[in-house]
Amino acid sequence: MPDQTQAAVLFSTNQPLRLVDLTLPELQPGQILVDVAYSGVCQSQLLEIRGKRGHDPYLPHTLGHEGTGIVGEVGPGVTKVKSGDRVVLSWIKGAGLEVPKTVYEHTEGPVNSGAISTFMYQAITCENRVTAITADMPLKEAALLGCAIPTGSGIVVNTARIKPGSTVAIIGVGGIGMSAILGASLVSATKIIAIDIHDRKLQQAKSIGATHLINVRQGNPVDVVLELTAGRGVDYAIESAGQVETMEMALDVVREGGGLCVLAGNLPAGKRISIDPFSLIKGKRIIGTWGGETQPDVDIPLYVNLYKAGKFALDKLITHVYPLEEINQAFDALEQGQVGRALVRLGGNMDGQG
Repeated sequence: MPDQTQAAVLFSTNQPLRLVDLTLPELQPGQILVDVAYSGVCQSQLLEIRGKRGHDPYLPHTLGHEGTGIVGEVGPGVTKVKSGDRVVLSWIKGAGLEVPKTVYEHTEGPVNSGAISTFMYQAITCENRVTAITADMPLKEAALLGCAIPTGSGIVVNTARIKPGSTVAIIGVGGIGMSAILGASLVSATKIIAIDIHDRKLQQAKSIGATHLINVRQGNPVDVVLELTAGRGVDYAIESAGQVETMEMALDVVREGGGLCVLAGNLPAGKRISIDPFSLIKGKRIIGTWGGETQPDVDIPLYVNLYKAGKFALDKLITHVYPLEEINQAFDALEQGQVGRALVRLGGNMDGQG
């Protein structure tokens, strides 16, 4: 087991992450050491960095909750994976032992970590946060299977159980929104309406299955959705932008008499939305989601098989790949809406890729 790893650490909210060397502790029962290949860059992590999740009692701490890698070592009691296995790392709990935290040592003192961190070259996680994948699944594309795909496509398949022929509006086409579009296309929704403020993202959404595009800056999106659905509204709306206005919009665009609105976006701490309760009386429904109600040990292998069969274009979701040294630039680009799904490359050459 190596003695040290390099990681991007949050020492203070609303400050850049710092790249530092950390000393690796011995593995506890149920823990796993993973050589990380790729990590996703997620909106929820951005909120945490910017201090929009409220008081952070765990500073300083590591970050990153989705990625891929190769198992280096396993601690006592681990039976799910072994050294050399290729794995998806996810914040969503699967089968196996859980160890909720790890503490690394740094020259300035202890650095906290939860059950999973992926913004580091070697990471200690635990058995229930990894899912083994086949050797022919690229680690780069598989990095999306830790959060974006399970949440976005999971909403379609597990949470809403969208049926063929349905009409769907996806509000906010970042990583989760794009994943929802892939899922809606997979289940043969007839109208897949992508709503965003960035034309570049909307064009990307079209390339993976969106049938209609709405730029919020060019008109009232609720009116456009109603026009596209003959005044009825869509059967399903999936909100992933994480804004008060977009969450309220999602309920407005679903039809009366059973239309379902699913909220997946993350609001800053303390923010609230307002709804007209008469919408609920008229039969509209609004629910949240926890990772697309994904069961990693069941759903991740399914997504792998779909990708290998050419039915799930994960590669089209990835727009930017950054080295760990540029992780702050990656989050700045995410905040400014300049990326679709961005990855951080750590050990990308594990797949023979640069």
